[in-house]
Amino acid sequence: DVLPDDASHWERDPEPDPKTEFIPDASRTILTHNTSPDIPFNASINPYRGCEHGCAYCYARPSHEYLGYSAGVDFETKILVKHEAPALLRAALMKPSYRPELINISGVTDCYQPIERKLRLTRACIEVLQEFGNPLTIITKNFGVTNDIDLLAPMAALHQAAVFVTITTLDDELCGKLEPRTSRPRLRLEAIRRLSEAGVPTGVMIAPVIPGLTDSELPRILEAAHEAGARWSGFVPLRLPLTVAPVFTAWLETHYPDRKDKVVHHIEGMRGGKLNDPHFGSRMRGEGPFAEQIRQLHSLWSRKLGMGARELGLSTDGFHRPGEQMGLF
Repeated sequence: DVLPDDASHWERDPEPDPKTEFIPDASRTILTHNTSPDIPFNASINPYRGCEHGCAYCYARPSHEYLGYSAGVDFETKILVKHEAPALLRAALMKPSYRPELINISGVTDCYQPIERKLRLTRACIEVLQEFGNPLTIITKNFGVTNDIDLLAPMAALHQAAVFVTITTLDDELCGKLEPRTSRPRLRLEAIRRLSEAGVPTGVMIAPVIPGLTDSELPRILEAAHEAGARWSGFVPLRLPLTVAPVFTAWLETHYPDRKDKVVHHIEGMRGGKLNDPHFGSRMRGEGPFAEQIRQLHSLWSRKLGMGARELGLSTDGFHRPGEQMGLF
């Protein structure tokens, strides 16, 4: 297959039915802080609420219910758009009370979902962070991140940017069913390659690892990502909080009815007999023999490939507010 030369072919699938509706979001703040000890960043930006990607397992689905929508089709087709995100970010960074820190873009929904091609809100937020010299990380499963290499590469040269590309499976057919409007696996690997060749530190996140469906792919994903240039790797076993559970189990019934009981049984085995474990620490790694088996497999192969845990090496030393020095006079 011929790879696209630019980001104009991020997605190859038709529009969802019903068609996606884009709704202005009235939020007056853009920076979100968390206190979770098992999340490697404190501050994050999410330009969009809801996600067109339509991943059956997405843990963010229940958040749409707080907005008055469903965690199912509404989450995928009613996208709230934070048009003021770049301006709100600039205002937040200009405040004297702001202390420079690593800011993660995404974390709830993907910042490079299809509408980003048109609105470019993620790009505008990166431009603000570049102007202030504030370090960032990005988590995405979309080839569209390569469209912003021109911003990310010079930031990376100043130790201000790193990217993690999520790969759930290398199987195109499974990806099309599981993550219907995401970039296909080969394009995600190509994104890793292009970012790495441009000098942007890049890692791979194998998430979620679905026991009984994708767990056996872990070594192959690590090898492929390493060959493409990934420096780090991480993984998260599947968890199904709240209304994600019926969405995902219905998906299993539709696409893999013969594996449904096995997959559900393994999830329960990793989550204390339930489909979700909300407790800090265990929620991101799972518990029990099967979770330990996945952890050891990841540890073995990541060490073998030199992709073990390492510091990102990002720095806030270059942070400055525009016009700050002129203000001294």
